[in-house]
Order: sequence, then structure tokens, then C-alpha cells
Amino acid sequence: MIKCVTIDDEPLALKQLNKYVSQVPFLELVGSFTNAIEASAFVSSEAVDLIFVDINMPDLNGLDFVRSLIGRKMVVFTTAYSEYAIESYKLDAVDYLLKPISFSDFLRAANKVHRQFELQQSAAAQPSTTEPESDEEVTITSENKEYISVKADHKVMLVKISDIDYVESESEYLRLHMNTGEVVMTLLRLKNIEPILTAGDFMRIHRSYIVNLKHIKAFAKGRVFLSDDVSLPVGDNYRDAFNNYIEKVYLNL
Repeated sequence: MIKCVTIDDEPLALKQLNKYVSQVPFLELVGSFTNAIEASAFVSSEAVDLIFVDINMPDLNGLDFVRSLIGRKMVVFTTAYSEYAIESYKLDAVDYLLKPISFSDFLRAANKVHRQFELQQSAAAQPSTTEPESDEEVTITSENKEYISVKADHKVMLVKISDIDYVESESEYLRLHMNTGEVVMTLLRLKNIEPILTAGDFMRIHRSYIVNLKHIKAFAKGRVFLSDDVSLPVGDNYRDAFNNYIEKVYLNL
């Protein structure tokens, strides 16, 4: 079960969130608050995996609340204002729900949380506790450099570079998101694989993401879209380089 907390200063909105949580079998509501300060005290002392939090609240807004958290928690922001979307993803939010929230949108966000939670549990269950010290853990194979070999699921896997949609960093682990829908998880830091990928058709667009430039379908408002359902934020420190690439490759066609 994923232990979650709901926070919203509007009682009716909070009641609706709690109802939605009760309808999802893998979610367990362990706390519900109309005040972010009270919620902060609870979250710091209790086991909590997931936080649904409104952004516009008195005393302590949702963004500042998440910034103040000690320890990594999964977060889904809820708000009536779309202009906070980019800021929320800078805080590595799992999702961002616009009010009024339908159950279908809530369930979609909950399923994203569930997938991330399972990956975290799988990573925690792996016996290795040492961090790779060099790029030797990622090896380019074949003369034409089409594949990399990575350690995953207690074996060495060959991954075709062109089939990678994007690479996501999660603490000491990486998730290689493939265009087949498969996700390969390996004990690596982004810095270990970045020199290999960015020498080709990839670019780092965020502190947590490297994207296959050939798989980008669209871009708008600080995000790149790999499909209708998958989009990634472009971080402030990487925006100029990405915009230069877009201007060079797309805007001059």
C-alpha cells in the first residue's frame, strides 16, 4: 500500500480528494489536513510515501511546503491555476492536477505514482549497495556503437541506443525508457552515461533527464513531448542549449 496524505485549505476539495483516495485500492490515506504547517509536522514524523497538495494556501503554499520537506516524497500538486505547472515539475512532482479534478484524471495520476513506487521498491530490493565509480559500468559494444551494455536485474543487458526514448535519474539509479514501453533500471548516475549518449543524438535537458532528440514530437512552454502521454520539463540551466538546437534544426526548415 502507498501511504498518502492530502492537503487542501478548501474543505470540499479535501473531501473530494479523500473520496478519490478511498476508491483506489493501492492507496491508503494516513492523514488529511487543511493546513500545510500541521501537515508538515505530521509528514516529518510519520511514514508517508505520497502527498496530494494544493498550491494556493494561506500561511504556507504548496510549493514552499514541498521545498521544505526533508527526505524524498512523491508529490501530486492540485490547483485551479495552470501557470504553476512548470514550477511544480522543477520540484520533481509526479503529476499536476487542475481543478475541478475528475476521477479519471486522479486515477491516471495515481497509476503514475504506482509505477514509480514499484520501481523504487524494486531498486531498494537490489542487493548491490555500491555506486559505480566510472564509465566502465556502461560499455559501448560493436564497432558501429549501436548498443550499450548495462547491468540490470542481476545480468548484463544489451540496449540499442536508438531505441531509448529518454533516460531518467532517480537517486543512484537510472531508468532507460525504451520506445517499446520497456523500462530498464540500472545502478548508475546520469554523469556516467551522459558522455556516451550526448556524443550522438541525445541531449541533457534537465538535471534528471537526457532525451533522444530524434524522438521528440513537439515542444512548448518549457516542455518536450515524446507522445501524447509523455512530456519532460526543460530545466532553466539547459534551456539555452535546447533552444539553440530547436532553432538550428526546426525553425530554419
